[in-house]
Amino acid sequence: MRYNQIGDKMQYRRKMGIDYGDKRIGIAFTDLLGLISSAYDVYENKNTETSLSYLSELAKEKNVDEIVIGLPLSMDGSENERTAVTKSFGENLSKLSGIKVVYEDERLSSYEAEEILKEAKLPWEKRKQILDKVSAQVILQSYLNNKK
Repeated sequence: MRYNQIGDKMQYRRKMGIDYGDKRIGIAFTDLLGLISSAYDVYENKNTETSLSYLSELAKEKNVDEIVIGLPLSMDGSENERTAVTKSFGENLSKLSGIKVVYEDERLSSYEAEEILKEAKLPWEKRKQILDKVSAQVILQSYLNNKK
């Protein structure tokens, strides 16, 4: 069930997708039924503490019940230094927000996002500006598809 019933009201919950990077964080959300992901924003990652606070508040504001973070694995599927950094960020975000964090393999998500943007015939400068949020959308949609 993708909603909570409070009294007579149905309260729908979203999922939040994150493509975490040292400089930028791509953000996506599902629709209220949790079926389709949509790119939302690219947040400039100035420092971890500020980013965690921003994402925690945004998740609460958007009524999120689960946060899906892209997990950067090596092409052979093994974990690496970047995987550990991302998991640490996810654990801290879960603690701060009180929202469950799960991870989705993000191998080739940036490539897939880039291909989507090329098909849209956007110039490179525009693609560069929105690539991270489209990557977050791809990661979140992959998670949704794998759950079915």
